[in-house]
Amino acid sequence: QVQLAESGGGLVQAGGSLSLSCAASESIFSANHIGWYRQAPGKQRELVAGRTYGGSTVYADSVKGRFTISGDNAKNTVYLQMNSLKPEDTAVYYCNAGKNWGSIVRGYFDSWGQGTQVTVSS
Repeated sequence: QVQLAESGGGLVQAGGSLSLSCAASESIFSANHIGWYRQAPGKQRELVAGRTYGGSTVYADSVKGRFTISGDNAKNTVYLQMNSLKPEDTAVYYCNAGKNWGSIVRGYFDSWGQGTQVTVSS
């Protein structure tokens, strides 16, 4: 199973930007869908951005126009560029990959990485 490691989180003021990275242990883009998720305290984990292996992308309504998912095939890395951050974006962010788009949408995975904390101050 491919191993994924998230990084790039931190503390930022509202209106600021952060770029998260998800480094994979092997090539994942050609045959895997990819999702970025977040989980705020007391809330369920939610999909914020997804990318099909064909390159199509989807975003949660709450982040449309502010977040962008992209990938670097040569580096086996997926990115989440987050702009115009809001306090409500505060959460632990995770990535995951799989061959079933339904699993990406629903976040149905047996294992998750440690995630990376994003804190947006007002």
